[in-house]
Amino acid sequence: MMKTKAIELRGAVENAIVVKECQNIEYKSNWHDDYLKWICGYANAQGGVIYFGMDDDHKVVGLEDVERLLEDIPNKINTTMGIVVDVNLREQNGLSYIEVVTEPSNIPINYRGKYYYRSGSTLQELRGPALQQFILKKMGRSWDDITNDRATLDDIDRDAIEYFLRKGIEADRIPEDQRNASTQDVLGSLHLLDDDGHLKNAALLLFGKDPLKFFPSVQFKIGRFGIDEADLLIQDVIEGNLIQMADRVMDVLRAKYLVSPVRFEGMQRYEELEVPKAALREILYNAITHKDYTGPDIQMHVYNDHVEIWNEGELPSGYSEKVLYGKHSSKPRNRNIANAMFRVGFIDSWGRGYSKIYDGFKAAGLPIPTVEPHCGGTLVSFQRGFDVVRGRKNVTSNVPSDVPSDVPSDVGSSVGSLSVVQLSERQKKICKLIKENPFISTQQMSVVLSVVKRTAERDLSDMEKKGVLIREGNTSAGHWVLLLDV
Repeated sequence: MMKTKAIELRGAVENAIVVKECQNIEYKSNWHDDYLKWICGYANAQGGVIYFGMDDDHKVVGLEDVERLLEDIPNKINTTMGIVVDVNLREQNGLSYIEVVTEPSNIPINYRGKYYYRSGSTLQELRGPALQQFILKKMGRSWDDITNDRATLDDIDRDAIEYFLRKGIEADRIPEDQRNASTQDVLGSLHLLDDDGHLKNAALLLFGKDPLKFFPSVQFKIGRFGIDEADLLIQDVIEGNLIQMADRVMDVLRAKYLVSPVRFEGMQRYEELEVPKAALREILYNAITHKDYTGPDIQMHVYNDHVEIWNEGELPSGYSEKVLYGKHSSKPRNRNIANAMFRVGFIDSWGRGYSKIYDGFKAAGLPIPTVEPHCGGTLVSFQRGFDVVRGRKNVTSNVPSDVPSDVPSDVGSSVGSLSVVQLSERQKKICKLIKENPFISTQQMSVVLSVVKRTAERDLSDMEKKGVLIREGNTSAGHWVLLLDV
């Protein structure tokens, strides 16, 4: 039979191996009832061993009234927490000390109504969302599995259900004969209804008409920034159900925030997004699916040279960027949401999402996105595929030889300060108009400048070649970005 962590640690000390005080081992000179909190913390975490009558240098200093403690300690633990631990008498050089071995519990343990958890070298009292997540995890459930008693089927958007069925059938993960399945049958098949027919949180997040009615942080915020976070140029807030959120975010990114450079192959015109579309969608699906929906909104920062996407909720224990880009198991925070996203074909259940991201960015000749813990959440950063400062495609040394450049290499060669960029008076007025309104149209500019539209278009084209400005998004819904301090 495999030994538990607590037993292994105990054996190490018994065999005279000097073990430093760490996450699972403590040395205390005396016994105090306050140490019951530590035992509670060990039971809620990975278990541990505490030696009473030993100092921090692992030297036995002995205990007084050992016989009484051997009776009091297990009784107090059982009375206050309802658990049984090993309490053993040890001796060394004629001095007695006590070993308390606590095994991890598969149910939440509290001490006088409070829940403690041993994390690293600290003891933490769990409160609020952290306590809720801890209890649900111990019970084998996730937050999105909780029933919402305020909601009814009237709160579910039938259009979202039909979208789910259509996408799932296209992905061959839902049978064709389910195309006209009822809302109740769909929710039931996804286990989003309890035994009494009440909706679970995941049902409202995925298919709700107005998820914000029930949850305050079901939004995806996008901001276009200049030099830093203090330089906010424009912003958008995407609301609505999760099953269609990635589509809405992609539409806004294409229209207003990212560039789709134009290239021609013969007579065929192509406008491909500056970053690999499939890989970007995978990043979005990860942020939406694995977010902790008891925390803040998802936030996307778009800068001149890179993009950052942050969602509340840290990576699973033991997972890192290296693990994600390698072979690993899928450990979804929101199991019901992840199941629906899988059924509709948006995510994989085998932990291959980051492999797809890796392959997509590598094929595009762009650096692989970075993944790191940040402010209680997960931050994914990636380089933009279009250099808005130089007005040309971004490439790295690993660009495949068959990837063409969208723009001639001499474009943007004159970029710099205004001291080397010559603008006409009318072009300077255009800069001022864009500063006041980045969404101003060419037609509106021509009216203000008292020139024909074609003249304004020539000025804008010349200014783009000089690296003064660039157009982000599409022709109808995009905006202008000034690249120099004009």
